[in-house]
Amino acid sequence: MVIVFSFGNLWCGKMTLESIRKLLVDLAVDDISDAVQTELDAGTDPKDILSALTKGMDEVGRLYEKMEYYLTELILAGETMKEAIKVLQPRLKSGEKGENQTIIIATVKGDNHDIGKNILASMLMTSGFNIIDLGTNVDEKRIVKAVKESGAKVLALSSLLSMTAPEIAVIDKALKDAGIRKKIKMIVGGAPLNMELAKKLGADDYADDAIVGVKHIKQLMSFG
Repeated sequence: MVIVFSFGNLWCGKMTLESIRKLLVDLAVDDISDAVQTELDAGTDPKDILSALTKGMDEVGRLYEKMEYYLTELILAGETMKEAIKVLQPRLKSGEKGENQTIIIATVKGDNHDIGKNILASMLMTSGFNIIDLGTNVDEKRIVKAVKESGAKVLALSSLLSMTAPEIAVIDKALKDAGIRKKIKMIVGGAPLNMELAKKLGADDYADDAIVGVKHIKQLMSFG
């Protein structure tokens, strides 16, 4: 039997991969970094740690779908995952980070909201994708430049304000003008959007939350 004691950020005893999975599900943002570092120091394969984190995020997704977790828990899960990835990422080889499956994410011009975007980014990282996060208030020129330079297969855009939703059409046109629209799938999400409006604005797909977004992006990748 392995007994683990937690005192704030101090962990005693040998951590296990199951413990890391449980820390993520329990939203232990203050303890996850030490747990990941302990496993790395013990010689655990970084890929196995990433797998444990992925299982944890999958469980968070199930709890969210069952309405046992809500938006607050999703935000905390995203923050917990970010702390884990900070420690883990330098030890992952480039190919293990999804080097050939790049996703660009951004909040459109005029919108500074990033909660949904950040949750999606964290969940995609656990699935092995390489994430290029352009941040918030991103105009079409930066997006076109990122698509050209990265060879990304999917562009995920967030628009939380009704007044910024038309920016999706601006981005779609800019990609077409640059001759690269057919090279990338565009998925959008945010409060003012739905599938019908997303299609009218030029997007390929729409997701109403991060959990659905991950599923749809995986589907887009398979047809990319």
